[in-house]
Amino acid sequence: MLQAPGDAGGPRLDGLAPVASSNTRLLVLGSFPGAASLAAQQYYGHPRNHFWPLLSAIWQIDLRAMPYLARLDVLRERGLGVWDVYASCHREGSLDSAIRLAAPNDLIGLASGLPGLQAVAHNGGESARAMRITAALGLPVYRLPSSSPANASWSFERKLAAWREVFQRHGVA
Repeated sequence: MLQAPGDAGGPRLDGLAPVASSNTRLLVLGSFPGAASLAAQQYYGHPRNHFWPLLSAIWQIDLRAMPYLARLDVLRERGLGVWDVYASCHREGSLDSAIRLAAPNDLIGLASGLPGLQAVAHNGGESARAMRITAALGLPVYRLPSSSPANASWSFERKLAAWREVFQRHGVA
């Protein structure tokens, strides 16, 4: 949808840097950090988001009790990378449906620097819109149920089963 310059739908927001290493086997892509995550400068910073509880359950480690930078170290050690499909956008609030004038991240560029990358998993529907881009990597691409608290139609247990299956398939569980 074309919008007038003054009708961008909220302030211009910039996302977070990728979390990845040469050890990354699975890259989980969100859409764009929510307001709580941007304010904290932390991925999945909203206390009701299921991302950290899902990983805690899969790995049997209480990640939420750890300082954020230590959590990121665990992700890298376990072979998990995290980023978003959008580098920046205009948005009021945190809902994906409010994202406007989004600029994509260089997913192909990041993946080219990850020699052990085996697969990409999209965290939710808005992220999955980029599946045509990630499919070009020639790797398996998955659509995971969103870890967002807005995804109330999936119970935590159902989300966990879906996430665990993909993590196990690529040796990240």
